[in-house]
Amino acid sequence: MIPAAAHIELNMAALRHNVCRARDYAPESKIMAVIKANAYGHGLIRIAQNLSAEVDALAVARLDEAIRLREAGVQGRILILQGFSQVDEIEALLHYQLDVVVHSEAQVQLLESVAFPDSIAVFLKIDTGMNRLGIRPEQFSELLSRLQLCQCVRQPMVFMTHFANADDVQDAKTVQQLAVFNEVTQGLDAEKIVANSAAIIAWPETRVDWVRPGLMLYGVSPMIEGSAKQLGLLPVMSLYSRIIDIKQVKKGETVGYGATWKADKNTCLGVVSIGYGDGYPRYAKQGTPVLIGNKRAPLIGRVSMDMLTVDLSDCSGVQLGDQVLLWGDGLPVEEIAACSGTIPYTLLCGITQRVQVLVGDTKELYKNCTI
Repeated sequence: MIPAAAHIELNMAALRHNVCRARDYAPESKIMAVIKANAYGHGLIRIAQNLSAEVDALAVARLDEAIRLREAGVQGRILILQGFSQVDEIEALLHYQLDVVVHSEAQVQLLESVAFPDSIAVFLKIDTGMNRLGIRPEQFSELLSRLQLCQCVRQPMVFMTHFANADDVQDAKTVQQLAVFNEVTQGLDAEKIVANSAAIIAWPETRVDWVRPGLMLYGVSPMIEGSAKQLGLLPVMSLYSRIIDIKQVKKGETVGYGATWKADKNTCLGVVSIGYGDGYPRYAKQGTPVLIGNKRAPLIGRVSMDMLTVDLSDCSGVQLGDQVLLWGDGLPVEEIAACSGTIPYTLLCGITQRVQVLVGDTKELYKNCTI
């Protein structure tokens, strides 16, 4: 098979390293690895198979993701974060032996309406200020009592919440949310899970019975301030392509759709075989860097579906076919996200199916990455 120009390299050793970093932060907590949204673009089944022996449970957003994992032979606990909304989904939870988040009174009513010989492990979610999913604190006592009477709900339940601003250590909202959660659950004998990646790193008081790392597992900083390298995380994904043409552009000429870039001098440019059809952001601004060898080259012109162009003025010796790093080891995806006015999640999750995936299990792919 001829290697594709646009491809990603995934390093499973880096993935396991990042799990160890999560354990370093929360050594007394069980780890629930969040692998929703195709494992943040890294491959749902692939990542699950590499993580299942390293963590205590997996978490996905939706039932169909969990079913795919079970049908692929993935064992162990799997939690569905969005819960369920109809009776046949409850039946599927039982059939596939899945755990589930209960976050609304409507779900409690559905559980009260069914009678099954088996029971489901329930994570009862409390809305402490995110105002997305979760029962309100004033509902907690009543709904907890009702769930304790449901024969299909395994006892005791696990209590959980979700933080809105844990990535900002200057923001008091996390402390406020945690205080609400602790007040509501005070004195109850049940396991708790509240910390996402940012909380694991920045808020020690949130490292309780369970933690649920997501973005940090893939080697990306979840914090507003502080790089992945500073946090001791290794990038799992590196996105590559190659130079497919080298052109000389004269002063005054423009490049690309919309003629958004005009040469202020005679310029050597490289055409790279990657674009928004592969998941590279169309909205990346002029000057967004790529890495060719150990040198940076700035993006010029508009990103198109299949190609982008870079200024090679400071990259002497570049040849046709040379490899180009778009993000990953040596060029953090956080930096490309900032240049594109977005967050790393959107870039990782946006890789399209035509990008070839190469999987490694060695740090040889990470020669320049030191922690």
